Amino acid sequence: MGRSLCAGFPSPADDYVEEALDPARLIITNPASTFMWQITGSSLISKGVNDGDYAVVDRSLTPKAGDVVVAVIDGLPSAKHVVRLRGGRLALDYANPAMGPLILDEASEAMIWGVITWTLTPHRPAPR
Repeated sequence: MGRSLCAGFPSPADDYVEEALDPARLIITNPASTFMWQITGSSLISKGVNDGDYAVVDRSLTPKAGDVVVAVIDGLPSAKHVVRLRGGRLALDYANPAMGPLILDEASEAMIWGVITWTLTPHRPAPR
């Protein structure tokens, strides 16, 4: 992993850094079950997930309350927030105060496809 980023004066120790930068080592812990998706929409802004971010999704993790996940709802993949309801049951919801609660009707089918472990925000996207 890279060292921390100094927001003041550079450290004299910077001249002795030898490790090559490899963000994948930090971000991907289980390559066989890790995928990347691009986020569209603003339903998770309270969790720091923004429109245009890239989500790193690990399918090997068991979701828990507080996680952001990729859920397949009625056949469509969607990023959602996992919340704990009264009584201990887990449910999916938005993480945007401008949106009401997520309500699925009785005929809806939902399954969690994977847990979002990281989001990457492009500050200067590469030209396409």
